[in-house]
Amino acid sequence: MSARTFRMRMQCDYQGSDNSVARLGVEHQVEDRWEPLELGLQSPGFEIFVYAVFTCQHLYFRVNCAERGLQLESAQGSIEIGVADDWRMQSLAVNFSGRLVAGVPAADDIDYIAARMQQCPVSCNLSPVAGATTRVELA
Repeated sequence: MSARTFRMRMQCDYQGSDNSVARLGVEHQVEDRWEPLELGLQSPGFEIFVYAVFTCQHLYFRVNCAERGLQLESAQGSIEIGVADDWRMQSLAVNFSGRLVAGVPAADDIDYIAARMQQCPVSCNLSPVAGATTRVELA
């Protein structure tokens, strides 16, 4: 069981066929409430790390959607990372749900996008996390 759990969520609007970010809002869970994420000099290092994983996953989500001809209007995403007392990751769950304005996703598109998300530079540098999940939904 994780000693600490870090959660973030995002809401994003896109523009253009390359799924450029038009608006992005990120929140993090602080105790039992959600607050806007504002990274700065006083931000805890591990929170910056969680955001790095999240934003890298988001980049690969939106870019690979565009590569497959899937133009996004908006998306919601979430990340949850559980760590042990020694700060080693024990769990990782990433979810993205996108609303399309163009394109029709096939099952192999979803599998491809989720697989590519695992190749983002931050993910490539993580130690394997047993039971890590990546979920992508497009409608």
